[in-house]
Amino acid sequence: MRHVSRFCWLSACWGAVLLAGCAHQPGVDSAGNPADLITDSDETDQRRRARLRVELATGYFEQGQTKVALDEIKQSLAIDPNFVDAYNLRGLVYMRLNDIPLAEGSFKRALGLNARDAGVAHNYGWLLCQQARYPESFRLFSQAVANPTYTGKAKTLMALGVCQVNAGQTAEAEQSLMRAYELDAGNPVTAYNLARLLYGRGDLTRAQFYIRRLNNSELANAQTLWLGIKTERKLNNQEAMAQLAVQLKKRFAQSPETAAYEKGAFDE
Repeated sequence: MRHVSRFCWLSACWGAVLLAGCAHQPGVDSAGNPADLITDSDETDQRRRARLRVELATGYFEQGQTKVALDEIKQSLAIDPNFVDAYNLRGLVYMRLNDIPLAEGSFKRALGLNARDAGVAHNYGWLLCQQARYPESFRLFSQAVANPTYTGKAKTLMALGVCQVNAGQTAEAEQSLMRAYELDAGNPVTAYNLARLLYGRGDLTRAQFYIRRLNNSELANAQTLWLGIKTERKLNNQEAMAQLAVQLKKRFAQSPETAAYEKGAFDE
């Protein structure tokens, strides 16, 4: 996450930006026409057994037991070689293992089985973003957002905005992050990235609005407080700046942001 780490909200990045999860999306029938959404009544015994393996693998993956998760995925695919969710999760596992070719191969296989799966498109787009393959990643993010049954549009728009920042497309990034914020104003990663972008462009009043709202919540951390301090400083709001500084030093005394504040490194 070399490029993304400058703009993401530290530890929240992987959980909030990357993981689109596994969900049944409409596929296509044998004639190439859109098929109905898969429901429980459509599930065969083979698919049920494969799904249970993927659910186990997801739990292991979330606990950091990557190799155990991969073993469960292999067993799932041995039961059902055409299970999209298994390939999607396998792509995420290989991303964590930094095996980019195998991760990409997994996502491609998943989209080959169901080109309309928005969760896979999101995850594949995030992989390509990290490789600075921006036009390809933008296409996949847009494909995901265009899916009318997709419930993760806010997350995908956030990821799109972060990647657009990295690509130097700040105007487009602002639009994407604003749309993400409108859909999910409670997401701290979106709020931080939007405030950070506006601050960098000198739109301080708007940056202040988003970062203040975040810092007034229980989701504030050292990065958000530091951005709030720098924003209030540029707006010459000394009292607000001092209040944020007290929080920063009290709650995150050992953080790099506190060290930067103590040194007066506001412009670094």
